[in-house]
Amino acid sequence: MPVASIRSICCIGAGYVGGPTMAVIADRCPDVQVTVVDINQTRIDAWNHTDLSKLPVYEPGLDAVVERARGRNLHFSTDVDEAIAAADMVFISVNTPTKTKGLGAGQASDLRWVEACARQVAQSATGHTIVVEKSTLPVRTAEAVKAILSAAEQSSEGAQCSFAVLSNPEFLAEGTAIPDLESPDRVLIGGEHPEAIEALASVYGHWVPQERILRTNLWSSELSKLTANAFLAQRISSINSVAALCEATGADVREVARAIGTDSRIGSKFLQAGPGFGGSCFQKDILNLVYLCRHFGLPEVASYWESVVQLNSWQQHRIARTVVQKLFGTVTGKRLAILGFAFKADTNDTREAPSIRIAKDLLEEGAQLAIHDPKVDSDQIARDLNLPASTAPDAESGPTRAALSGEGTWWPSCDMASALKGADAVLILTEWAQYRALDWSALAPLMRQPAWVFDARSVVTPTEVQAAGLNLWRVGEGQP
Repeated sequence: MPVASIRSICCIGAGYVGGPTMAVIADRCPDVQVTVVDINQTRIDAWNHTDLSKLPVYEPGLDAVVERARGRNLHFSTDVDEAIAAADMVFISVNTPTKTKGLGAGQASDLRWVEACARQVAQSATGHTIVVEKSTLPVRTAEAVKAILSAAEQSSEGAQCSFAVLSNPEFLAEGTAIPDLESPDRVLIGGEHPEAIEALASVYGHWVPQERILRTNLWSSELSKLTANAFLAQRISSINSVAALCEATGADVREVARAIGTDSRIGSKFLQAGPGFGGSCFQKDILNLVYLCRHFGLPEVASYWESVVQLNSWQQHRIARTVVQKLFGTVTGKRLAILGFAFKADTNDTREAPSIRIAKDLLEEGAQLAIHDPKVDSDQIARDLNLPASTAPDAESGPTRAALSGEGTWWPSCDMASALKGADAVLILTEWAQYRALDWSALAPLMRQPAWVFDARSVVTPTEVQAAGLNLWRVGEGQP
């Protein structure tokens, strides 16, 4: 297929990957019509909302990109079949969650949506269509997609349709997705058809230098995505393991991280100790890697990568245990303010957020949680905790009968003062910029003394917190 003939792109899936990726492609390729389709009408309506603050994905800079391209060559629709039929290239960008039951439950990826997309492409495509795997997929998934499309080719009368399959994994960090898309470290394209590879490369070539467009075979491309996430998550678990040792020995993990980060062989990125990794990819991809290793007879390799996930969970449970221990061994009926619920700053994504496990542990202990996050709404928090919000109790009246009986509850808080009023402790679990600038001298009098600040993100200035008369625990900071 000639490179110049790419004029229409369809992306199936209007989520965290598909929406921003297609918005940037449309912005940088004004001669290409880009249509993002999804069966979720509410999500599509949000992408088409005139108020750009209502977009279903929060990413700094995304609203400006959408505003420039939407209505010109960027479209959002629920008419999946029509968009596929009109497209020269179809991206599959749907969710691939970890299976919850059946073969490989708890580790293998659930590929039902990918297969459904492949079958819908096979049914609706016309002419020659390049199908691009954008979802994070286990190695050899392309075989299944190719088999479905090949069957469609053979059954079509007069060879009316043909397909080429490519792997083009995303390497976006939520919170910086737009800069990552506009100036990527690399664009990876895996495939067996040189013409198709160059067609996709020509799209990215509108703004990405050729030396940053890497070409591999299909299987290397699929495995590279899993490996990249596994290596990044490994660094987070590694520095968190050191943080625990620092607390036990009197060292400071920030000083250790700075010392080792200056080594050019190691580098400074992903050496910030905290409550552990979250998001849609890290845990899912490592567990997928574990499953693949066991499937291919590599149990030792599987156990190695599985330990990365286990330590991540341990770190979150450890933080919750630390809170309980510092508050005289019990948090039953006590008010705790949680600042930050998203898995990282500058996103509204809560998938696998450390805050979920920490909050659930504290609720199990009977805590009363006031939860604040500038971008995560209360409905999402309720779904993540599997517990509806309660009405904020009167801070002056003391713990309720339900609280004293050990029933954990939570309520949303729209401002710092209401979150911290009457609280025995505040936990900072997301590194939002506004939490770095809190006036602790004004907030401390609102809390019940002796009060604690548990800084799991190293965002506070210790002297300011201590000057306000508050006790401070910072992740990875040992007492001399």
